[in-house]
Amino acid sequence: MNEGRPNIVDLVKTGKIGLVINTPLGRESFYDEKSIRRAAIRYNIPCITTLAAAHAAARGIRALLEQGTEVAALQDLHRGQAAASGVSTSGD
Repeated sequence: MNEGRPNIVDLVKTGKIGLVINTPLGRESFYDEKSIRRAAIRYNIPCITTLAAAHAAARGIRALLEQGTEVAALQDLHRGQAAASGVSTSGD
């Protein structure tokens, strides 16, 4: 933020940023982090603030791109797990 314009907040405001990964370190970045997070929230942009969360998000995005998505009813998933473990779900 303190390095001039356009900065990350400007890019968020103009819709050029779709995901913010911000892991602040030190006093100066603390003030920048507040502005960045505030802009992300205001413009409905996901904001990740830890490396662990960034890693998990990257893995999730990769899985989504490689495997796609599949919609299933929770009851069907439960039946499939029960069948795999040999448990009856019919109430017998």
